[in-house]
Amino acid sequence: MNTWIAVGATALSCYAVKLAGLLVPVGVLERPLVRRLAALLPVALLAALTAQQTFADGHALMLDARAAGLGAAAVALVLRAPFLVVVGVAVLVTAGLRALTG
Repeated sequence: MNTWIAVGATALSCYAVKLAGLLVPVGVLERPLVRRLAALLPVALLAALTAQQTFADGHALMLDARAAGLGAAAVALVLRAPFLVVVGVAVLVTAGLRALTG
């Protein structure tokens, strides 16, 4: 039963956040600072998620094949490779190093 309470509370919280976003006055949304933050926030969140998933293992810092895959993807981006090639390079490097190191 506790699971359903958590699911219901999460659903209500998400609805409340969405409703709060719709109730913000248009004048607030038109401010340059708000527009700039809205444009930069997704990039910052995605970078934080990538760093956490690449370099963290619980509460410890890990440098393993994932870091090498991220580095290979960065090199592919610098070389202006298409997105699918960047993802493919990262996957191949990560999988290759994991296969070699066991």
